[in-house]
Amino acid sequence: MVVQISNTTYEAKTQEIAKQLLAATKEKRSFFAQLQDQMRWDDKLLAWAMSNPGLRVQLFRFIDCLPALRSKPQIANHMQEYLTAEAVELPAALKGMLNFASPDSVPGQVAATTVSTAVETLAHKYIAGENIKEIIKTVERLRKEKMGFTIDLLGEAVIAEAEAQSYLDRYLELMAQLADAAKKWSPVPAIDSADGETLPRVQVSVKLTAFYSQFDPLDAKGSQERVLPRIRTLLRHAQEVGAAVHFDMEQYAYKDLTLAILKQLLLEEEFRTRTDIGITLQAYLRDTERDLRDLVEWAKQRGNPVTVRLVKGAYWDQETIKSAQKDWPQPVFNEKQATDANYEKLTQILLENHEVLYAAIASHNVRSQARAIAIAETLKIPRRRFEMQVLYGMGDKLAKALVDMGYRVRVYSPYGDLLPGMAYLIRRLLENTANSSFLRQNMEDRPIEELLAPPDATGSDAVYHAKQAFPNAADTDYASDRLRELGQQAIQSVRQQLGKTYLPLINGEYKNVAQTVDSVNPSNPSETVGKIGLMSEEQAKQAIQAAKEAFKTWRKTPVRQRAGVLRKAAELMEKRRHELTAWMVLETGKPVREGDAEVSEAIDFCRYYADEMERLEQGYNYDTAGETNRYNYQARGISLVISPWNFPLAIPTGMTVASLVAGNCTLLKPAEVSSVIAAKLAEILLEAGIPRGVFQYVPCKGSTVGAYMVKHPDVHMIAFTGSQEVGCRIYADAAILQPGQKHLKRVIAEMGGKNAIIVDESADLDQAVAGVVYSAFGYSGQKCSACSRAIVLEPVYDAFVSRLVEATRSLNVGPAEAPGTRVGPVIDAAARDRIREYVEQGKAEAELALEMPAPDTGYFIGPVIFANVPAAAKIAQEEIFGPVLSVMRAKTFDEALELANGTNYALTGGLYSRTPSHIERAQAEFEVGNLYINRGITGAIVSRQPFGGFKLSGVGSKAGGPDYLLQFLEPRAVTENIQRQGFAPIEGVD
Repeated sequence: MVVQISNTTYEAKTQEIAKQLLAATKEKRSFFAQLQDQMRWDDKLLAWAMSNPGLRVQLFRFIDCLPALRSKPQIANHMQEYLTAEAVELPAALKGMLNFASPDSVPGQVAATTVSTAVETLAHKYIAGENIKEIIKTVERLRKEKMGFTIDLLGEAVIAEAEAQSYLDRYLELMAQLADAAKKWSPVPAIDSADGETLPRVQVSVKLTAFYSQFDPLDAKGSQERVLPRIRTLLRHAQEVGAAVHFDMEQYAYKDLTLAILKQLLLEEEFRTRTDIGITLQAYLRDTERDLRDLVEWAKQRGNPVTVRLVKGAYWDQETIKSAQKDWPQPVFNEKQATDANYEKLTQILLENHEVLYAAIASHNVRSQARAIAIAETLKIPRRRFEMQVLYGMGDKLAKALVDMGYRVRVYSPYGDLLPGMAYLIRRLLENTANSSFLRQNMEDRPIEELLAPPDATGSDAVYHAKQAFPNAADTDYASDRLRELGQQAIQSVRQQLGKTYLPLINGEYKNVAQTVDSVNPSNPSETVGKIGLMSEEQAKQAIQAAKEAFKTWRKTPVRQRAGVLRKAAELMEKRRHELTAWMVLETGKPVREGDAEVSEAIDFCRYYADEMERLEQGYNYDTAGETNRYNYQARGISLVISPWNFPLAIPTGMTVASLVAGNCTLLKPAEVSSVIAAKLAEILLEAGIPRGVFQYVPCKGSTVGAYMVKHPDVHMIAFTGSQEVGCRIYADAAILQPGQKHLKRVIAEMGGKNAIIVDESADLDQAVAGVVYSAFGYSGQKCSACSRAIVLEPVYDAFVSRLVEATRSLNVGPAEAPGTRVGPVIDAAARDRIREYVEQGKAEAELALEMPAPDTGYFIGPVIFANVPAAAKIAQEEIFGPVLSVMRAKTFDEALELANGTNYALTGGLYSRTPSHIERAQAEFEVGNLYINRGITGAIVSRQPFGGFKLSGVGSKAGGPDYLLQFLEPRAVTENIQRQGFAPIEGVD
């Protein structure tokens, strides 16, 4: 029977035990005092980080970069770049060390040696060994101190299936070697047995996502099917050698899927009786109490306990930043006090259910550990059912004190190379040096009453809100079961509506046509998504005349009313989000998550341009004595919007509503292959209240009727997104003054790119490979912003290409609607055949590194990678618009920039680098409209990253930016002389 006692019952005992533990940790001089006295360089670095927030940030950035640096001059150079920034105040000792003239000078090399050695020493305080021999030595020392262990293999950033298999293999080997060594160990009763039960001497901790490189909550079923066989292999091997396995918890997005997979697995007959398996829960998450209570009920059903390791959580900054960027609810508590309070509540729930779940209390906070002991002693919980845990190198004195009090203590011990261990080291340094850290507060000799006070969470769980000038629409969080289900239901619902006919909308009425064309599903061309009615030239003439008449009224419609239509359209899009995503999946082969992000972008365009027009309506006043000067805007007239198929909702929405809110009457001519989605946009604008003739949906043949509208004398503007060839033809046609035309036409044209990502020798290759793969092959490379060239510096070229090929090989190629698909079809047979021609061209020009197979049904092209591509090669110069990537080698950063700028385009570009001077130079010299540093180069967000390029990438202001609407407006200045008979009102004069 589970015993439950009120929260206050444990407080007196908590205080008593905490004071004992605190006294034990203070027996020797504090760590902080030792830092001041010993003055070793590793200690100095930690002390400086604690006392100087500006230095702390730069120092940790340098430490993050350090393992990638291959020579002492490189290290010395980066030390200067990071640590001598203007905003950083340096301690005298560090300032003197960094005062060398040249990185390859003797003083520079001495500085590099001193600091790199110090960082390595610091790393070894928290990393238990770099190989199995070292880790065995470490755990044998821990056992002499009567402490158990759990081993975590560093470097779990798995981006390829070969790496996932390697992760499993390394754990199998690790368990075997540890088990073999364990046979020689003398028994340590405190950790090897409890309540008459023999406990495994060996324990490892693993991360579920590392068993499958494409682990994704959106593809919950597929992820589970791929992960389970590897976990079963791991658990069977663990049982054979007598090892325990504990599953760590990672980022919030993976939590629910991780718990679902483990719950299912551990109910299987083969594993149901196992009690040597553990699951981690994080107290900083707002919904962990619910998860723990669910685990209690699940464990009762299972009939055999598993261990729950309760931790505070290691990704607070990352979770907070991601939720702010995505406009999602913050999953973590905002204040440390709230996390501590939740930890104590969870500890109580866990220990009061000790008959069904074993507890592993993992914390360096004396009060947190004391609380657990107070509950355990009050309830007389058997020692098998709970243990205390600390991280290797942290809380050593607390661990010893707990051992001396007779409790089982386990040390979480990471091992592996310094390079993959650096992210772990940074997390530990952040924890040690944070103002809210118990370890730091204890070092600083805070009053005992303050250190041991119950955490006060009153009012401290408020959600963090990032300050944003414009609140973007939130993408769907597919980690939610409910939202995933809504997405799948929408695809099924839309599939029931396929095959309908979509007619032109002219002057508020749908018009019959003589000719239709089928829009098909590129994943399955036998499936007709819709029949598109193609407008005739005579109907185009009628549409333009209707727009001309409607303009007389629309231009005078108050801006607030026009903006209201846009805001209503945004509301309707949000309500129909999953449906609109489904139409994109089926008509243009866009994978689900990418389609959902496009709906967000369309919503953002509506709301942003509504706000912008209201701002511009205010105009500007430049009054002076005796006269008023007003600067304001008026609509231009009739706009023709010619939209592409690759962003079939967001781009036509953005161009159309920008024109409309500015007071122009607008004709939307979509790409033939995405005309159904454009028809859905037309439906939304009608429902939002757009008047007759103000907006018209005019699907037609671009080469005939489309060209007629471009040349028509009553059209004032053409907003085009598409190929360079068509864009240049429109630009030329629009420049010709037609008979009766009294204006020069304005053309906005976005015409693609040949976008490059530079990867330098200091880059984080985990980030760089993942970023290039997504940027190159997301939506099958059919984004004008897609990466088609990766320019890699020689020192990391081979390593980068090797990992790039394996990561790409691991991508799932298939129908867009399949949740696990990362690479879907290209848009049609013509595109497929054209891309195939480029692939054949590439084989003659460069070295084929990868050509993936693709399904026969549908318009599929598997990802293709060429290596050692010459700068002048066709595949390096011409826009391919498909999943083809050219990888180019550069000897120097100068050469990399030259290669990046060596095309006719200037749309997007990227840089992966941890060298401040390289970042600074790229910002100044990389010729692109949108430069992305240390992230992928696709997915611009309205207001945050206004989008558009120059050179042959286009002409016009950037979409989603503060000057975009100006293109749809004519500026006017009105000056009035306000003097009458020599007098005028003069403000401010008595």
